[in-house]
Amino acid sequence: MPAGPGHRPDLCLRPRGVLRGAVLTLVFTGVLATAAATGSLPRQEGTAAKATLPTPTGSTVDRAALARAASDAMADGKSGKKAAEEFVSRSGDRWGAVYGAAEYEEFEQALDGSYTGVGLSARRVERAGKSRIEITRLRPGGPAARAGLRTGDQLVSVDGRPVAARSASEVVALLRGDGVPGSTVSLGVRRGAAAWNQNLRRARLAIETVTVRRLDDGAVLIKVSAFTKGAGERVRHAVRNAPAGAGVLLDLRGNSGGLVAEAAVAASAFLDGGLVATYDVDGEQRALYAQGGGDTDRPVVALVDGGTMSAAELLTGALQDRGRAVTVGSRTFGKGSVQMPSTLPDGSVAELTVGHYRTPAGHGVDGRGITPDLDVGGATEARAEARARTVLSGLGGGS
Repeated sequence: MPAGPGHRPDLCLRPRGVLRGAVLTLVFTGVLATAAATGSLPRQEGTAAKATLPTPTGSTVDRAALARAASDAMADGKSGKKAAEEFVSRSGDRWGAVYGAAEYEEFEQALDGSYTGVGLSARRVERAGKSRIEITRLRPGGPAARAGLRTGDQLVSVDGRPVAARSASEVVALLRGDGVPGSTVSLGVRRGAAAWNQNLRRARLAIETVTVRRLDDGAVLIKVSAFTKGAGERVRHAVRNAPAGAGVLLDLRGNSGGLVAEAAVAASAFLDGGLVATYDVDGEQRALYAQGGGDTDRPVVALVDGGTMSAAELLTGALQDRGRAVTVGSRTFGKGSVQMPSTLPDGSVAELTVGHYRTPAGHGVDGRGITPDLDVGGATEARAEARARTVLSGLGGGS
């Protein structure tokens, strides 16, 4: 289930990997992030990386100077990570970011398909004129669900710290804690007139980012909430195992990205080879290609919205440009830049923009997004899906 506006799962993360898409808000089952980078490349250590990198604004970020700023701060007994954050914030790189070593390791693990948490999603809501933090979703079988917590329960405190005045992101950070499986977190919970403290043990939980179900008209709905490791192959498996002649409704709403390579594998489910996207790194042009043998005949409708970002936009652009799917929904977010991570002297990791990707037809995505073939902007989620299903039926994808 995707996290809607204001939702935050109990792990906030910015995805990382060899080439990865951004995450702005991901899924309840685990990951998802508050802001991130599209297409990350292999990590560069210290000052060995190229000295200056182009950013979307045309300015440059001097990696050697960034490393020196962190090193100088450490020599003065200050935080190298904080100095790097201040450096990046002044750089003009919209998607540049700095992460602690532990944060980065957790992000990597999450993109491998798991995360550490208690299995709940919460958001700030208004009740009787008052703002509060409520549990909005529970992961079946997770620590919170096993303890008997319910959607609608109010979170009053986390480890004795009141959360009424805290942002959803701050509450997420408290729930995540040190990210160590087996560590304990105490939640102050209120349900109606009852109030109690609930101790939970954080656990390593699998991330279910691809769900498949058969619709009543015979079509197959494939919902992809993030491109974590293995997501692309799960899409291919779902398409290969769909009944003959059944259309596919590919729901990418709220998919804020993940591993770009996984998006290319997902494209291979519907394409018989060929170009998926081009991208540049420090001016050098590169390309991503689909694998051969995909299903090129089955009707496909891709459902997108303003929460469709990065790697999900890359997939959308490939299917749209190559005439493989009709796209329905509203304009996508417009996140199409490539970041490269490098390790700083204190072990923290900085990610800076090095380039951008384009769709097979050469269209830039960054700052523009993708306009669907059928724009139903303003429609509710249910109505947008209904329109997409009508289009799919018209293509012969339903009974």
